[in-house]
Amino acid sequence: MAIKTFRPLTPSARFKALPDFAEITKSKPEKSLTEAIKRTGGRNNQGRITMRHIGGGHKRRYRIIDFKRLRRDVVAQVTAIEYDPNRSARIALIQYPDGEKAYILAPVGLVVGSSVTAGAKVDPNVGNALPLKSIPLGTSIHNLELVPGRGGQIVRSAGSVAILANREGGYALVKLASGEMRRINEECFATIGQVGNTDHMNVSSGKAGRSRWLGIRPHVRGMVMNPVDHPMGGGQGKSKGGGGRHHPMSPWGQLAKGFKTRRKHKPSDNFIVQRRKSKSKN
Repeated sequence: MAIKTFRPLTPSARFKALPDFAEITKSKPEKSLTEAIKRTGGRNNQGRITMRHIGGGHKRRYRIIDFKRLRRDVVAQVTAIEYDPNRSARIALIQYPDGEKAYILAPVGLVVGSSVTAGAKVDPNVGNALPLKSIPLGTSIHNLELVPGRGGQIVRSAGSVAILANREGGYALVKLASGEMRRINEECFATIGQVGNTDHMNVSSGKAGRSRWLGIRPHVRGMVMNPVDHPMGGGQGKSKGGGGRHHPMSPWGQLAKGFKTRRKHKPSDNFIVQRRKSKSKN
């Protein structure tokens, strides 16, 4: 995938950087593998806004992705690489010999005509799904299960990759992109390779309207509000809070920087061998 830029003939084109979609081979989704998405506008069943800055946007249909790779030891052919409006990664349409079709995440290097398989004894090639106990150490993986049989839950966004570092005592040690080292049951399945669309992080919309197409509404800074509307509001000019210097916080008073929101005694703490990288203090 490559990023295309534009001549600055308009203000919106000046900073616009969009994907070229060169890897996309099919424009319309497989209808049998889609379902309708109900719009919420960020509101709950009482009509109250529970998630701000959501609403509008282009109509979408959800693509049903096979995160579990349930059909084992059956070779499938990649018939198309498609765009998915519901995720940052591209998806691949695969077809089994009996005609059944499914969507999987498209890793780097997977092209139309490639063969993919899921099973305990298949080769560790790009797009194949294997249990962690069968994958060679040092292999790049994605779409990783946390509980055997539950389906891939982590390492699914564009460009994501994890490394299988070691195995011991029925568990695999997996190094995530954040730097966290985590123990995962070696019976859990993972897919070989790095998630595609690696340049997604370099995309720049260039204008507010493109965010509206995605269903993202305007986000107003607390600092420019009045004191009645936000803890950081008020003051003459550009001040750090009305009555004095306020630490950044939410409209409801929860600190935004430095305040740890992770529960102190979370069950998954037992599976974290090494915490993610701490931010530089320079």
